[in-house]
Amino acid sequence: MSILSALSLSRRPVLAFMIVGLFWGSFAAQVPVLKAGIGADDALFGLILLGTSAGLVTTMWLAPIFDRRFGPNAMPIAGLIFAAAALGPALASGLFAFFLAMVLAGYCSGMLDVVMNARVSELEARNGRSLMNANHAMFSVAYAISAVMTGLAREAGWEPLQIFAVIALTIVGLSLTLRMEVEPVDDAARRANRFPWATVILCGAIVLIAFFVEATVEAWSALHIERTLGGRAAEGALGPAVLGLTMAIGRFSGQALTERFSETAIIVIGSGMAICGTLVAAVATSPAMAYAGFGAMGLGIAAVGPVGLAIVGRMVRPEHRTAAVARAAVIGFMGFVLAPSLMGFVSGAFGLRFAFASVAAVAVLAPLLAIYLNLNGARYSKAS
Repeated sequence: MSILSALSLSRRPVLAFMIVGLFWGSFAAQVPVLKAGIGADDALFGLILLGTSAGLVTTMWLAPIFDRRFGPNAMPIAGLIFAAAALGPALASGLFAFFLAMVLAGYCSGMLDVVMNARVSELEARNGRSLMNANHAMFSVAYAISAVMTGLAREAGWEPLQIFAVIALTIVGLSLTLRMEVEPVDDAARRANRFPWATVILCGAIVLIAFFVEATVEAWSALHIERTLGGRAAEGALGPAVLGLTMAIGRFSGQALTERFSETAIIVIGSGMAICGTLVAAVATSPAMAYAGFGAMGLGIAAVGPVGLAIVGRMVRPEHRTAAVARAAVIGFMGFVLAPSLMGFVSGAFGLRFAFASVAAVAVLAPLLAIYLNLNGARYSKAS
């Protein structure tokens, strides 16, 4: 019941998380046809997708201003703008146009992402309970459903513009319900109190590590199963599928666990499970063994990122909350940018098994940072 009550309490941000999941799940399922449509090879398409990161980074600075300007209407306005951007990848007819479409999609997605995470942080502070994992779990659920439905639509002969038009209309409908009263911001206090960069960087680093581990499996699990373990294409596709399923389960479980265990304990236990799972995948001798490793990794790492964002929202002063969550989130999102390229470099030099073992070594840093924050919390909290 704690999960259902958390979803009910944060029902408006939940819908915003689902909006973001709907778009990116559909986009992921259309990558083959979008890539073919602009005539890009693998390397060039990967570079073009960095436009998403370029758009996302700008939200670190602009989202807090946007949120202060529109207040209760920030979520619905961000959602409606995102609906327009959702058509971009289908309308782009060339390489440069597609790059601009991805910059815009990253910017609009990031704007909504920052505001909705800030709203969840406000609800957590107001109600004295953790809500972040339940909201992030609904992103995973919407992502999976959207990807499956998009695949069925493609099988039925739908074109990208038709699919994205349905996604855009769905986003519009959901966005109209997102208006939410917000805590008033004391601008004088915001200017008088120094921005908590140390807290943001430490919590952002925890989120970055969690997203880095997640992104490596998203990008490289299929190749590991097919190339290293000799699996068939269908067996390779199960790698990311196992991750998506276990991430959703892990985040729902994390929601329940946050009401029984400390945030530090969840990060330590979750990271430990992820480390073990990643090492199992690294030494796997069969696809089934790799699935077990990826499943354990997904279950473990799922709650770490949302908990990292919850910590920064709890520790900073109310007048800095949106900006702090925005910048911690953007630091975390860099994990999705760094993971594919770094994994490719390590894999090219030493092989995929060593690359996955290196990911386990990176994951060790998350519990160390969480323990440090727990022991030195007074130095970084809003009360200091």
